[in-house]
Amino acid sequence: MSKPLPSNSLENKTTEHRQRLHKLSRLMDTSIRLPGGYRIGWDGIIGLIPGVGDVVGMGISSYIILGAARAGASKPTLVKMVLNVATESLIGAIPVLGDVFDLVFRSNSRNMTLLENQLSSPAQTTRRSRWELIVTIAVVVLLLLVVLWITVRILGALLGLIF
Repeated sequence: MSKPLPSNSLENKTTEHRQRLHKLSRLMDTSIRLPGGYRIGWDGIIGLIPGVGDVVGMGISSYIILGAARAGASKPTLVKMVLNVATESLIGAIPVLGDVFDLVFRSNSRNMTLLENQLSSPAQTTRRSRWELIVTIAVVVLLLLVVLWITVRILGALLGLIF
């Protein structure tokens, strides 16, 4: 049976874990400097590979979310993180427009900011996160309804042309 680690050892492991998550987030979102000072990450580059790229990017982003859960993020914060990745993945799947969106949205950086805010002031962040979560879910549902409506209209127009 192993003896418990001293608390400062646990804090060091937690700090190292968060630093690894930050490095991964930077690698995916801002590791490549372009002329003019704008930065992109490997998520946008990987996303250019049709089909596979978005899935790989979503997998790496999911690892960051799992790391945030291990670090102690609240459920509302984790749900917001999942919505960030889902938004980037869904819009990122749209040819060309999605690739540009992948370069700009930076869900991993957003998620690391959410995690840092959560860990620095948990009670305040949890209260704010619940409200923001409700608004975010409402916006996502509205966007999905708009996309569904547009899809139905396009399919109706195409069927009208065929028949």
